[in-house]
Amino acid sequence: MRQRFLRFAVLVTLVWCHVAVAELVVTDDAARQVHLRAPAQRIVSLAPHATELLFAVGAGGQVVGVSELSNYPEEARHIQAVNSGVRLDIERLLALKPDLVVGWQSGNSRADLERLAAFHVPLFIAEPRRLDDLPGTLERLGRVTGHDTEGLAAARAFREGMDKLRRDFRDRRPLWVFLQISVQPLMTLNHAHLASDVLALCGGRNLFAGAPRVALDVSSESVLVENPQVVLYSDALGDVDSMRRWWKERGDLRAAREGRIYAFPGELVLRQTPRVLQGARQVCQSLDAARAALGSEGQK
Repeated sequence: MRQRFLRFAVLVTLVWCHVAVAELVVTDDAARQVHLRAPAQRIVSLAPHATELLFAVGAGGQVVGVSELSNYPEEARHIQAVNSGVRLDIERLLALKPDLVVGWQSGNSRADLERLAAFHVPLFIAEPRRLDDLPGTLERLGRVTGHDTEGLAAARAFREGMDKLRRDFRDRRPLWVFLQISVQPLMTLNHAHLASDVLALCGGRNLFAGAPRVALDVSSESVLVENPQVVLYSDALGDVDSMRRWWKERGDLRAAREGRIYAFPGELVLRQTPRVLQGARQVCQSLDAARAALGSEGQK
């Protein structure tokens, strides 16, 4: 009997040891399984939005490396940069001995991401394409960093904020919008970027939603032909007067002629973070201003 008990005790011990070392498996935004032995403690972020997301779930103190454009929150400015947004310094990254890297497919080169895989560095792709996807990203980042509670709380707060925006701006008349993120070259975004979802929430229809690439070059002639009711451009491109002049130099765009060109806060709208709700409210208010300017035509 004693021997049976001892064998049972050994078996239970082995089972508990197996549980203790069991992998943490989470699916990222690219539908990839990320395997970790334990919640990550040394994290490198390869995008400004990824840095914000990590801080949003309470993991900012575990971030040891960032992209050089990571400027929010303020603490992120003081973390060592490992990439410029163009090139990843793989040697500098490896020297930080990360147990997790958080990147994105639209902004990091495939070659850099493949190099990380070659060095067996766990990679989590954080790139929510829809407003409704962002809470899930927060929850999963909370889990892989050991901040489940904070991740769930951040996700809940985002859902509540999004529901309020939808209530505040529901049933708005649709307006055709050109979403401008660059001048030289002239660039826009298709439906697969969160910014297009922001437009939809506000009753805007993205002029190039059906384009084949997330970010794409377009000609000013193609915009002039479509003649959108509104132009929304990133505030990083300049003030409204200069943007109106830019369009007037290229042809008779009615939105420019009639003053329906509005700046949107690029850092808020173009980054897939909880702050996108602040940017969304400003976009919705701009589209409401455009509807008021259009009068009865804006109600069609």
